[in-house]
Amino acid sequence: MAEAAPPAAGGECGVKRLISFALIASLGACTLGPRYERPTPAVPLSWPVGDAYLRQSEAVLPAVSYRDIFRDPRLQRIIETALVNNQDLALAAANIAAARERFRIQRAEILPQVDATGSYTESDRGNGAGSGVGQAASGRQTNYRLQAGITAFEIDLFGRIRSLTEAERNRYFATEAGARATRLALVGDIANAWLTYAADKDLLAIGERTVRSAEESVRLTRLRLEGGIAPRTDLRQAEQTLEQARADVAQARTDLAQDVNLLQLLVGAPVDPALLPSALADAEPTIAELPAGLDSTILLRRPDVVQAEYQLRAANAEIGAARAALFPRISLTAVLGLASTALGDLFSGDAFNWSVGPQASYSIFQGGAARANVRLSQAQRDAAVASYQRTIQTAFREVSDALARRGTIAEQLRAQRANLAASEDNYALSEARFRGGIDPFLQTLIAQRSLYAAQRQLVATRLVRAQNLVQLYRTLGGDSQLDAPRNGGPVQAGPTPPPR
Repeated sequence: MAEAAPPAAGGECGVKRLISFALIASLGACTLGPRYERPTPAVPLSWPVGDAYLRQSEAVLPAVSYRDIFRDPRLQRIIETALVNNQDLALAAANIAAARERFRIQRAEILPQVDATGSYTESDRGNGAGSGVGQAASGRQTNYRLQAGITAFEIDLFGRIRSLTEAERNRYFATEAGARATRLALVGDIANAWLTYAADKDLLAIGERTVRSAEESVRLTRLRLEGGIAPRTDLRQAEQTLEQARADVAQARTDLAQDVNLLQLLVGAPVDPALLPSALADAEPTIAELPAGLDSTILLRRPDVVQAEYQLRAANAEIGAARAALFPRISLTAVLGLASTALGDLFSGDAFNWSVGPQASYSIFQGGAARANVRLSQAQRDAAVASYQRTIQTAFREVSDALARRGTIAEQLRAQRANLAASEDNYALSEARFRGGIDPFLQTLIAQRSLYAAQRQLVATRLVRAQNLVQLYRTLGGDSQLDAPRNGGPVQAGPTPPPR
């Protein structure tokens, strides 16, 4: 039996050089995707002006925490509990983790996958199984084998894998920006629910006072009816006012219970009653005002706008992957191993074996599917551009609406306070004239209803003013503002560094 030839000189080095070349070619490959350019926002640069708007501050929008806006320690404690327990935030955190791992899985395709195997086989040919001259008729054979190899490693010459990796990276950042948008909405919803509870406490108190006043009116009217100096219609009208006030009290109690239920849903845990406001006057002064800043470019830092831009960048990268699929795919398979019939000889020079081979594949006919995939990715990019612009336009409208409300609410409050003062005076005068027998009960009843309506309207407007401050916090991005990605470049101080 002839001795096995020693391995060719430089054979192992040749494999290493070939694999190194494949890695360098793959990592240094260009991509075929279009250069990303941020679309010009389809909104005016400046905020709206006019009779409904206040002149905006010349100061740059400051970095704030929700604690700077919602300064009541009770509300802060509720928000802090929600940031730990809220299920929407838990879902968002899970989505971030999933997006991060998808990015890692995709990024792993840039590098070769190395597999190692070890095997031992034993066989016995059996008697009479000889099949050649000089070959043993029987005998037991053993074979030991160790090998490591790379199977079908794609050399990314045209950037297909790099484009897919870039797309997943941007989707990861978009997912985190979406989580920040969820957090911002949660904080705003909690503040609004807390303020609504305070307003409903006021409405309950107004209703209860009106019930007591209406009960007294019914008592007096019944006495006058029994004395023959008042018609039955006066009693029925007084009873109508009383029953309406009682219905409003019942509704206010329902609203308060539902306010607590909403807060508990948002917080994800029971809410301590001691953390709830006793009245709107107790809650209003604790909400600070956030300036809108110089111009609408601040919208580019809103988390939902940042999310839309990362989604656009991902769609842009998908075009590069689709274009790269039009070209041949080059892959490399390489194996280094040791094989011997004796365990003691497994690590000898004669046991070494290797094989390496590149492979190129190209689809000759797909019925136009590959080019259709390029057009599909371009259409999806165009849809992402439209979605990005729509998100910015929606953000601009939300801020403009909040600014319009802020610009007119002070005058509305002034007028309604004056209306309430006039209604209180009118009711006092009407009641005195009725008791003095000068005016009929109808005048007192009208004055009482007007006062009741004025009290409720003022509470509603005060709630609108307080919630307008919350709306400004939400629409301007609050403390969830992010730096927008650099145009055509790597992420600038993005949500978090890319996962490793």
